[in-house]
Amino acid sequence: MNIQTQTAIKADNGVNTEALIGARGAFAEAPMAAQFTFKSQCSWIEGTYNANRIGSYFGLGQEHERSRTFMIESDHPKVFAAADRAPTPPEIVLAALASCLTGGVAAVAQHRNIQLNSVEAFVEGDVDVQGILGMDPEIRNGFSAIRVRFEIDADASRDEIEALVAQSQKRSAVFDILTNPTQVDVALS
Repeated sequence: MNIQTQTAIKADNGVNTEALIGARGAFAEAPMAAQFTFKSQCSWIEGTYNANRIGSYFGLGQEHERSRTFMIESDHPKVFAAADRAPTPPEIVLAALASCLTGGVAAVAQHRNIQLNSVEAFVEGDVDVQGILGMDPEIRNGFSAIRVRFEIDADASRDEIEALVAQSQKRSAVFDILTNPTQVDVALS
């Protein structure tokens, strides 16, 4: 008698979902530990060229220093009489949205045991610069519309892939920041 046994193949998208699920349980027992404050320090270099340093954050009830400081530079393109040394701040926002949604797709796929082969997010944002230039007070300074389009190759059906994207959007911090009002206080030291 020949008995075949099937070994369940587990997806490996590089996300430790067991740790994330464990964190949910820990935060349910100690909700104050779930309060995080992320930080960025921006220094003006010249013109519209800036450099942001990201290295520490508060979470789990204490300050944390990363093993290295991350730098994000920003500038404006030559059409705005700038040197075009780095992406514009609005482009960095689009990159943050793409990164957050794409990371979410990977995490949800791992949790649902779906193997990803490739994920590409294409993000566009429309801005009428007449608002930024103060030409028309009725035109907002920020994006009037943002579009995200995914190309995902995964060992899953179209419906399963659509569900990955929907769940990623539902849990995305950056999507929430962009689609819901956030209190922003600006002060001078």
